[in-house]
Parts: sequence; C-alpha cells; structure tokens
Amino acid sequence: MASVPNILVVDDEPHMVNFLRTLLEVESYEVETACNGLEAVRRVEEGPLPDLVLLDVAMPGLDGLETLGRISEIRPGIKVVMLSCVSDPRTVVKAIHLGAQDYLPKPFQKEDLEAVIKRVLGRSGPGPEKEAPLEIAEEVGDDLYFLAACESMRKLRSQVGMIAGVDVPVLILGESGTGKEILARLIHTLSPRAPQPFVKVNCAALPNDLLESELFGYEAGAFTGAIKAKPGRFELCDRGTILLDEIGELSPALQAKLLHVLQDHQFSRLGGRTQIKVDVRILAATNVDIPQALASRKLREDLYYRLNAFTLTLPSLRERREEIPLLLRHFMARFAARYTRDPLPLTPTLVDAALEHTWPGNLRELENFVKRYLILRDEYQVIQELRTRRGGAGGAPVPSSGRAKTTSGDLKSLVRSLKDKAEIKAISDALQRTNWNRKAASRLLNISYKALLYKVREYGLEEEEQGGTSPGAV
Repeated sequence: MASVPNILVVDDEPHMVNFLRTLLEVESYEVETACNGLEAVRRVEEGPLPDLVLLDVAMPGLDGLETLGRISEIRPGIKVVMLSCVSDPRTVVKAIHLGAQDYLPKPFQKEDLEAVIKRVLGRSGPGPEKEAPLEIAEEVGDDLYFLAACESMRKLRSQVGMIAGVDVPVLILGESGTGKEILARLIHTLSPRAPQPFVKVNCAALPNDLLESELFGYEAGAFTGAIKAKPGRFELCDRGTILLDEIGELSPALQAKLLHVLQDHQFSRLGGRTQIKVDVRILAATNVDIPQALASRKLREDLYYRLNAFTLTLPSLRERREEIPLLLRHFMARFAARYTRDPLPLTPTLVDAALEHTWPGNLRELENFVKRYLILRDEYQVIQELRTRRGGAGGAPVPSSGRAKTTSGDLKSLVRSLKDKAEIKAISDALQRTNWNRKAASRLLNISYKALLYKVREYGLEEEEQGGTSPGAV
C-alpha cells in the first residue's frame, strides 16, 4: 500500500507557511516546515527524503536558488517546486537548470497549487488508490498531440510548463522527425500568448532571398514583381509566437538581421526605410550539430547565445522505446478516424517488431508505418518491410528467427529471445509430430490455424517444410 506523500514547505513568512500547511493537510498530505534555507538543507540532509519540497525564492540568508542548489547536490533528483512573487525570466531559467520541477508565481489559487503538486508527484491525489497513469497526451492544435510515457519526456514536459510563461527565446534541438514543432506548439499553448498567432517558418524550404521577404516583408518596388507592399511573417505574428525551423540553414546576412530583431524587436521591410517594431516570441529549432555549426561559422555565435536563453532537447525515438506502444495506439486511433477505417489490432508480434526497429526517421517514420499498416491491412507484410529496412542498404531482410539470436544484453531482449526460442521449438515439434499437417498442429498447440501460419512465416519455418520429406500442406 502506497504511503501518503510528505511535503516540506520552506518559507520565511509564517502566514504563508500556515496557509500552505492548512491547504495541504486538508488534502491529506503529510506536511513539514522550515523557516529558512539552512533549516531546509539540514532537514533534507538528516531526515527522511520528502516526496516534494515547496521552496520560496526570496528568503533572507540562503535564498531559494542557493537552497535549491544545495539540496540538489545532497539529494540528486529531489522534487522541488519554486514559489515566488516575481516571475523573473532569469530566475526561472536558473531554477530549471538547478533541477526544479516547476515554478508557481504568488499569489496562486488553491487549484493551481493542487494541479502543480499532482503533476510533479505523478498522481491524481494523495491516496494510494488514486495513482494516475504515467502517460501524458495533450492536444496542441491542428490535430497534433504531445505524448509522453518515459521519464525523459515527462521531465521535458515539466520544463516546458515552467518556461512557457517566461517570455524568453527557446532553442529546440533534436533529430529530424522527433517532434520539435509539436514541442514549440506546446510552449505557445501554455504561454500567455496562446490566444495570438503561432507561425511556423521552415528556413530550409526557401532560398535565402525569398526567405528574407517571407520573414520581413517588402515595400512596393523593392524588386521586380513587387507591385504592392506585403507584410512579413514577423508582422503577421505580432504579439504571438514564431517558430524558425531549421535555423541553421539561414544565411549569415539573414542571421544578422534576425539578431537585430532579437535585440531591438524591430526591423525594416525589404526596400523600406522605416523601422517596424514587433512583439514576437522567437522559438528556433534545428537538427544540426551545434558545436560543429559554430566551429564552421555556419551558425553565428552571437545569434546562438541570443537564441539559447533556454535549450530543450528532444530524445530520438530509439532513446525512448518505452513510448512506442503508446505512440502506436495514438497513431492507429488518429489515422483510423481520419481515413474512416476500423482500427487494426496491435498484436504483441507487431509491437515487438516496432520495439526492435531503430526508427531513423523517428516519429515521422512511425506515423508512416501505422498508415501503411492501416491501408494494406496486412500485418505480416508491414513487419517484413520493417525488418527489410532494418537489414541495411543491401536490402536483405533480417530473418524473423534472428530475434531469438539477439546479442543485446538488456533484460527485455533476453526475455524476448527465450520466448522466441520456446515458441520455435514448440511449433517445430508440433509440425514434426503431425507430419507437417498445419491444421492438426494448430489443434495440438491450441491456437488458430491462421495464427500458426503467421508464426510459421515469422520464424522462417517454411524453409524446413520445403526441405522435409512429407509436405502435408493443406
């Protein structure tokens, strides 16, 4: 039976301590208090580790950020929510870097505090029977969803929740297809700018001369064909959020102009003489190797440090394989509804094949895999195609029975290997005993005839059948 969470409240104002204690005890949390940073450090160092620390930023002596740094050193991974009367961007960014899970501005409503605590603790309430699912699914608009089921993605979601309300540029890093646009949309959705426009510009999709007019607009007569003035994306996005995707593809001249926008929040259209002032939050995304781009001068250092007020890094799909079942279910439901088709079953065999694939195209490749399965409605074919791609440039498919010979040292692979070996032996024995009469073998194994045919093909046992003396095929 799960224990009731223990929360340590750290604040130098007695009325705030009493207020928080009352709120939390009503919700059946166990509450301890500390009136300053030093006492909080001592409690964490000497006593049992609290499930959560509510830590005030502005305290005399050892302030909140210093306290956060100290207790994070003593107990790495400790869950801390910062409380502050002032939402200073630099403080929020520093708190995230020091390991805070969330940041709650004072004054706050009881509901706000409850929501933050539940999100950080990963529960729907303090009671043991109220454990919330570990999966996160949030719609961010345009039929796009942010999904999370592993610790790294839940931590990323927590960081987004903190940084969304702080109006600083954010640099989003990650391989192609990992969902950088979705993360940018989530930041916009959770920010005060959510009612205003969100504009995405793919910097790699246009030549730099066209990209400049697309971003900053132009005046009539600025170039041949410019019959009338046209506002750029920055003007159209005023008071909103702009995502500059593939920022590493910008020319040095455009990078310099973008730097001017970041510094002064103003620019001039092509062919224009007046400065246009805008209020736009800039998010930038790239899959380039940042140190290499800086060393080769493909990316300006001053622009990088302006954009890098805070950096979020999306892990590749192969680094978060535990999310693949969630993503398969999500894409199947989504595309079945879009194409007005009945959703197909996600069998253990299909999920295993998906877990074994390296997914170099990340989420985009996984989406296409589900679409193809839904259209072809042939599980065997899509699994074989997946294994063929895994086989490398030569195109030779990895034999299905190769799963039983995996060299991976992790426990899941070992269990899967043993399972496959047991299945291969049981099916082979049954087929031998029935003289390769597959209907009789399916009855002997107590599985359907169709399931047996699938397993025979999956494990490459058809070759044994062809080489045998008595085909016995029906």
